[in-house]
Amino acid sequence: MKTRVKICCIRTIDEARLAIRYGASAIGFVSAMPSGLGPISEDLIAEIAADVPPGVSSFLLTSKQDADSIITQQRKTRVNTLQLVDAVPINTYQELRRTLPGIGIVQVIHVLDDDALREAQSVAPYVDAILLDSGNPRLPVKELGGTGRTHDWRISRRIRDEIGLPVFLAGGLNPGNVAEAIRQVCPYAVDVCSGVRTDGRLLDEEKLSRFIREVETIAL
Repeated sequence: MKTRVKICCIRTIDEARLAIRYGASAIGFVSAMPSGLGPISEDLIAEIAADVPPGVSSFLLTSKQDADSIITQQRKTRVNTLQLVDAVPINTYQELRRTLPGIGIVQVIHVLDDDALREAQSVAPYVDAILLDSGNPRLPVKELGGTGRTHDWRISRRIRDEIGLPVFLAGGLNPGNVAEAIRQVCPYAVDVCSGVRTDGRLLDEEKLSRFIREVETIAL
């Protein structure tokens, strides 16, 4: 099975088109965050998302935790998938399902220790997929993604094996380690931001090409 690729932290229409041309099945847009790289305005997210062709998923990364705020963001940006980067109450999932039928819900689990498995199991009944990242929501200023760090892929593999949902693997991936990450975790998709960028900002076509080639070398 071919591992899918999500390119995150998209900032322009040209970046989105470049990622899609190289085979990304999903692209991610970062809205306001307490820390990290990549946030852009919701107006710009809406402009880029409108240019995304059918068949490519458009992810809104949101740090909001209440349903009303998240619903407002989705209606403004018109993305087809919500990536919840912080923990939310169960009633938030329920309200998103009720109000936004057909919109995908992906919950981020930050893999710090074995608690990540329990957290993933607890939210799995309410979401369409889990995304495993390397942030730290326990800090005074939460890290909710874009750290450029890897985490313990052994825990990620256990989550992948036990929750029965598609798993996206993120956190410090780059052309040099993505093949090994896929071998160890066997995720549904890999998700990359800084690993295919120059100076952490500009999408680098050469790095993107290498990343995609490395993913395509692994047949699961």
